[in-house]
Amino acid sequence: MMARIAGLFWLAAALVFAQKQPFTVQALMEVKRISDPQLSPDGVSVAFTVETVDLEKNLRARNIYVVPVRGGEPRRITWAGTANYRPRWSPDARRIAFVSNRSGSAQIWIMDADGGNPKQVTDLATEAAGVLFSPDGDTLIFTSEVYPDCPDEACNRARLEAERASPVKARIYEALLYRHWDTWKTARRRHILAVSLTSGRVRDLTPGELDVPPFSLGGPDDYAISPDGKELCYVAKPDPNPATHTNTELFVVPIEGGAPVRLTQAPGADNSPLYSPDGNYLAWRSQMRAGYESDRWRLMLIKRKAPQPAAPGVVQETRPEWDTEMVTILTDALDRPVTSFTWAPDSSRLFFTTEDRGRSAIHMIAVTGGAARVVASGSSTLGDQQLTRDGKTMIYTAQSGSRPVEIYAASSAGGSPVELTRMNAELLERYQLTPFEEFRVEGAQQTPVYSFLVKPANFRPDQRYPALFLIHGGPQSAWTESWHYRWNAQVFAGAGYVVVLPNPRGSTGYGQRFTDEINADWGGKVYEDIMAVVDHVARLPYVDADRLAAAGGSFGGYMVNWMMGRTQRFRAFVSHAGVFDLPSKTLETEELWFPLWEFQGMPWDNPELYRKWSPSQYVKDMFTPTLVIHGELDFRVPYGQGLQLFTALQMQGVPSKLLLFPDEGHWILKPRNSILWYETFLDWIDRWTKKAR
Repeated sequence: MMARIAGLFWLAAALVFAQKQPFTVQALMEVKRISDPQLSPDGVSVAFTVETVDLEKNLRARNIYVVPVRGGEPRRITWAGTANYRPRWSPDARRIAFVSNRSGSAQIWIMDADGGNPKQVTDLATEAAGVLFSPDGDTLIFTSEVYPDCPDEACNRARLEAERASPVKARIYEALLYRHWDTWKTARRRHILAVSLTSGRVRDLTPGELDVPPFSLGGPDDYAISPDGKELCYVAKPDPNPATHTNTELFVVPIEGGAPVRLTQAPGADNSPLYSPDGNYLAWRSQMRAGYESDRWRLMLIKRKAPQPAAPGVVQETRPEWDTEMVTILTDALDRPVTSFTWAPDSSRLFFTTEDRGRSAIHMIAVTGGAARVVASGSSTLGDQQLTRDGKTMIYTAQSGSRPVEIYAASSAGGSPVELTRMNAELLERYQLTPFEEFRVEGAQQTPVYSFLVKPANFRPDQRYPALFLIHGGPQSAWTESWHYRWNAQVFAGAGYVVVLPNPRGSTGYGQRFTDEINADWGGKVYEDIMAVVDHVARLPYVDADRLAAAGGSFGGYMVNWMMGRTQRFRAFVSHAGVFDLPSKTLETEELWFPLWEFQGMPWDNPELYRKWSPSQYVKDMFTPTLVIHGELDFRVPYGQGLQLFTALQMQGVPSKLLLFPDEGHWILKPRNSILWYETFLDWIDRWTKKAR
């Protein structure tokens, strides 16, 4: 009887799903991508960026929208150009500063809150980004890549034009980090500049040879203005050899100019500074271990020193200095990384997000310390939290593995959140979107290992499906309840696969020890963890254990290459931007702190460790058909790694295919390239898992 009821249930569910289409890469291209919500100072509206795919122009257009906090339809307020983003409100909430390419290059613009009366603020040959409004409403702070020895715009423009006109395009270097991600380093440096809306005068606030990092996405920027508008705090790498270490420090400098003062001395990275609304505190995120980019991010706090009493009748002209001897670690007891944070309007609390077992919740902690309290959570990833001036309303973004980002508002008094945007509701109603299901297995050393599973479109429990295992990059990263564009599980499920997303050793959000246990052990416990997940999934009644495939990018590509020489359980592999030969990759990559930490030195310092974990040492044991994908502009894992792998497989007679993108880096970002990536990927694994051997 129970079996009959269960069968009827699945039949009813199948009928409901049959009315919807399987999710495809073409559907993925239709998704409106929401980011960077900014609550207006008066708490009335939220400005945000929406990215849409234009297949004809092969680009992702960005435009700014606003939506009322108390509900209403989002309204688009930018129309010119193909890139309008980074909306930032003026203190009186009447204007919005933003970045736009509508005049032919990326410049700072300003418009009324309804999108009217747009005016160009900058016209720099070196372009502009990362705009912030000063508290007085007259000054805009932004970044630009300038020639550090140029005193003004005329010099920068002349130098840039001469550089572009020169028939000689050779590059000359005398130090490391001469290229990064997908860009070669030039003579220019990224500086923070200020422009007055009244006079138009531009000032360089960080002159010299140091670069400031690009502004962060999805969290606080790497620079901030004090509430009184007199001080700028920013992040920089003071060491002359930035390729070999992760150490960044916080500096403060007067807005009107002057010598910078260094605030931090931690051996690891310090970033995301943010002043409290009353100006008495400065919070930031910090890592304690030098050279380790995946150390736990802690929330830090310092306070200004108590002001010295002024003599009778004397006006205090200077603000108190920061008490750098009294640094508080607010989240030291929390064994999870802090990913973003913001201040409460009364400066008494901070609201921050952490990654925990594939989800991200919003927590609150007092500046005086104590236990943190969860204020918003769910089977989702929350972020971008901001509070109205009265502290009664919080806006934030939420997403999951089956739902793209939308913006929400919630009352601090409790109650259900209100969905401010539903920009993809109509689209998603047409497609099957399968929720992530979490499961647990015992991995290496009987350690719990968690994974997500996504059932295929038109799923029936009485059928058996091929399974696709996706190995995440990093290696210190994780699959989370979030919407992915480059590795979208719904597209693979829509193609008829049981999709499995394991979080083995090295994954974040499961405690720092779990993350650290991949260090110098790339093919050890992490491989055992993944194979324990494979064993579990292969025993599921709806999975065909003889039709398994695995794919991954970056470290995930490395792990696919490693598995290739270790097991014959898979019918097909896809290796995207994967490390194949560790010694040669180390000598070609740019961020050298990574191999220095992971393999305890350079290849000549620790040759046995490099050889032990290098997939290139095990080519003769590779037999599985493999698709190799790489971008020729990839400087993180240079594309020679993909060429080496493909050559080795061809010479061994292993069925293999090479897909190269000459105009892409570590990630495949152009819309039509992305479609080709998905189509080639699915065609390859379909060939080997959906046909009899």
